[in-house]
Amino acid sequence: MTDTVAAVIERARFDGAGLLPAVIQQHDTREVLMVGWMDAEALRRTLTEGRVTFWSRSRQEYWRKGDTSGHIQLVRGAALDCDGDTLLVQVHQVGVACHTGARSCFDVDPLAPVVGGDA
Repeated sequence: MTDTVAAVIERARFDGAGLLPAVIQQHDTREVLMVGWMDAEALRRTLTEGRVTFWSRSRQEYWRKGDTSGHIQLVRGAALDCDGDTLLVQVHQVGVACHTGARSCFDVDPLAPVVGGDA
């Protein structure tokens, strides 16, 4: 593990379960594709292997996006937010991101919020 990756993991603020939410975004369009969870090892793998790895809370195991579906996420960039408690991963998405077959997990059920006015 490089010093840079070790420093990122040290700076990350994992929750009480040892997890960090990871927002996955298409690198060129900025489309938000999905949200997953990472522990320190999943974060290390994501930053060093070029493919996104998550910790599955339901299965209690690591899963690398696309290993069974072929819908892989190739890492193009990553950043922690200002508090270090959320990760943004910019990817090149091959295929769809959502397990339902939708391009994005956020395409399926758009809401109709009241839109705020000008500031």
